[in-house]
Amino acid sequence: MRTQHSSRPAGGRRSAPAPLRGAPLALWTFFLLGAAGAGAITLVSVNDEIAIGREAQAQIRKQTPRVQERSVTGYVERVGRALAARATGPEYPYTFDVANYREVNAFALPGGPVWVHRGTIEIAETEAQLAGVLAHEIAHISERHAADQLTKSVVANFGLGLLGALLGNSGGANAAQIAARFAAGGAFLKFSRDDEREADRVGAELMHRAGWDARGMLEFMQVLNAQAQRNPNAVEVFFSTHPPPENRVGLLQDITPRLQGGRRDSAEFRAVKGRLRRMAPAQAMPR
Repeated sequence: MRTQHSSRPAGGRRSAPAPLRGAPLALWTFFLLGAAGAGAITLVSVNDEIAIGREAQAQIRKQTPRVQERSVTGYVERVGRALAARATGPEYPYTFDVANYREVNAFALPGGPVWVHRGTIEIAETEAQLAGVLAHEIAHISERHAADQLTKSVVANFGLGLLGALLGNSGGANAAQIAARFAAGGAFLKFSRDDEREADRVGAELMHRAGWDARGMLEFMQVLNAQAQRNPNAVEVFFSTHPPPENRVGLLQDITPRLQGGRRDSAEFRAVKGRLRRMAPAQAMPR
């Protein structure tokens, strides 16, 4: 059962005070400028976040080759949904897609969509390692990192006028417009260092609640390091959108000892790995 936060959004972020919704843009400017001293203020509602993510998802699905083998996609969905069921925060409509790319990567879109590259599954050595990748991306969503980023990026790049048009809107043309701009630029794929650390911490705790050994997340970092030595090109995309493993190992070494225990591997994971080996090679990402 997903835990709900009744008084504050997940991660301690504050939404704009209700009485100020619909206030003049000058007043919004005042609050935005004061946000640095008062902690992060997210001006994008959960409904807007979901609408933007849905539009971005539709566009990315048109551009991205997907693994169609149901034994693979169904398995990833089951692992993802088992993790998402234990996530805190809003009730997001989580979805899970497998991109048929050989490069190692995974990313989250606002409001629920999670993508994992086929290359990530292929280098993972245990189910717990794959669960760690998915849990990290789910944590980005549950902690509303994309909503925070969206607030900052819209104001910085397009001005308060566009943000003002978005506020209070639960979809439609505004969501489609913003989703198109950000999906095209890959803006949803990059989070701050603090966001990445929080996603590791929250993701590890999520793994533990869902019944996986959280050490799998740490072990995947070690696998990435080894892969970088053997085939740097395979992990280049991952390193462009995530901190390098050496920056994440220390935190995970501190938190995973108290979160060990639980599932580490499964016959189903090994069967999926075998199925991927029998399929035609994955595509290379376009440059």
